[in-house]
Amino acid sequence: MTRNDTPGTAGTPEDEHDLRISGGTVVSAFTGEEFAADVLVRGETISGVVPPGTPAAARAHLDATGLLVAPGFVDAHMHIESSFLTPRTFAAVTLARGTTTVLADPHEIVNVAGAEAMRWMIEEGRGTAQTQLWGVPSCVPAVRGLEHSGADLGADDVAAMLRWPGVVALGEVMDYRAVVGGEPRMRGVVGVAREHGALLDGHCPNLSGAELSAYMAQGIDSDHTKNRTEVVLEKARLGMLMMLQEKCLLPEVVEALLALPQLPPLCLVTDDLAADHIVRAGHLDHIGRVAVRAGLPPAAALRAMTWTPAQRLRLYDRGVVAPGKRADLVLLRGALGDFDPAVVLAGGRVVARNGAPEPESGEGVRREGGAGSAAGGPAAGGPLTGTVRAASPGPEDFRWLVDLPDGEHTFRAMRTNPRDTYTEAVEIVLPVAGGEVRWEGRAALVRVHNRYGRQGTVFAPLLGPDLAPGAVATTYAHDSHNLLTIGTSPAAMAAATAQVVADGGGVAVVHGDGATAARLPLPVGGVMSPAAADEVAAGAREVRSALEEWGWRHLNPFMSVSTLTLAVSPSLKITDMSLVDVARRDPVTATV
Repeated sequence: MTRNDTPGTAGTPEDEHDLRISGGTVVSAFTGEEFAADVLVRGETISGVVPPGTPAAARAHLDATGLLVAPGFVDAHMHIESSFLTPRTFAAVTLARGTTTVLADPHEIVNVAGAEAMRWMIEEGRGTAQTQLWGVPSCVPAVRGLEHSGADLGADDVAAMLRWPGVVALGEVMDYRAVVGGEPRMRGVVGVAREHGALLDGHCPNLSGAELSAYMAQGIDSDHTKNRTEVVLEKARLGMLMMLQEKCLLPEVVEALLALPQLPPLCLVTDDLAADHIVRAGHLDHIGRVAVRAGLPPAAALRAMTWTPAQRLRLYDRGVVAPGKRADLVLLRGALGDFDPAVVLAGGRVVARNGAPEPESGEGVRREGGAGSAAGGPAAGGPLTGTVRAASPGPEDFRWLVDLPDGEHTFRAMRTNPRDTYTEAVEIVLPVAGGEVRWEGRAALVRVHNRYGRQGTVFAPLLGPDLAPGAVATTYAHDSHNLLTIGTSPAAMAAATAQVVADGGGVAVVHGDGATAARLPLPVGGVMSPAAADEVAAGAREVRSALEEWGWRHLNPFMSVSTLTLAVSPSLKITDMSLVDVARRDPVTATV
């Protein structure tokens, strides 16, 4: 950015603009057209979109020659905790990729520590250049009666939190079976949100027919989950806003949407992206590229990242490059469908260049006791540290003891797949001797142990991945974030779990029977790190690599592991209380 010292420009000092962006090609999120224009900015607002060279005085000049000028990206559904970063650090790294506005649903950390955790998240994000809006988690715990989390929110709690500044929505209503079935607690939570006039975000994979109607009749009008193509069309046909994350962006889905007489409104969303993915591949810009590769026209992808989500969030001041709108802008290199940010402006101020925060912006700069600091203190985690209340285990804690006679017995097992988070219920025959299931060499074992000082330990066999000797343990386990361990031997499982407990929460991978191959400490609620983004990304990358080397191969290994405990995600899940048949919303026994 340079001073504008051009003589003879029109306008008095009172009429002077703060910034002129010249030489670029503006992209209209309304029409999909690209046209040459200069963009004028005064304060936080676009004060003009004018033909190139139109006289207008400006205090500073930004040369956008060869660049596309597009609206800042708006992410209408995501979870900051899934990045493993605190809100301030998250803002820095994602602003640099063009994401200027997010609606964050903090249901991970609120399940750990309740309303005060959400208040902490809001305060941590306050003052960043990124607009961070918030949804009150609707399911804390995700399924009451089938798991224990660190908090329990009812309708009165939700009603109070909806009145907080910056809170605009009820977070995704994951317990869709409870809504459809008329369960009083969920109907109460949804009811107070409707009374408040909040947005109601949905989560209802493959819900269809009369059940979908019953769900939507409660005012829940969006869905970001993976659905069969015919269900995507059914939901869109009924006016449910489809929010497409990476796993939803299949060519057949895009082709079916484009074949409709009219393309319905769509939002591209990130949902859950870890720090290493954001640093390496991008944030919402990455989802845009995925959508284009799947067949969505670049202009339609841009609209789904800007105008439509802005309208969804009732942010009528952004989402298009136009006079009077907020000057959240992304200057893109190359073709539109590359979604390659060169310069990012938020509120008329340059906050990032070439994928990195501007030093003078203050975003992501370490501050004493701050989110980018390891110094401790309230802003580095405060009341959200020390939340893992579990003893360091030994191998004996991973003996699966049962009240069954000696002999072979048929057990329920969970089978994963390398594509998504669906877990199939299957059967496996295992021997029992002396009251202990002899599972080693026949299956991997999953153990969930309550981390909040309650009693509760549940085991289940796991099939699917071809695992070498080793284990993974984590407190990042949706949504109650109890202590989850998967392994091939009690020794390896004990070693991985002990490392996570010592770290105050996080992820640890052990190869063999005891050597830690990788670890990612997450001492803030057991789900986030106070460290800088690059440090967290490096740890996440090492864990991802160690999981793949162990044999856990998946498009998103973090989500594949951590959603084994998500009792609202089909079809067989495990909590600290039992195995759960998600479709029936019932606990089921270990034996068949």
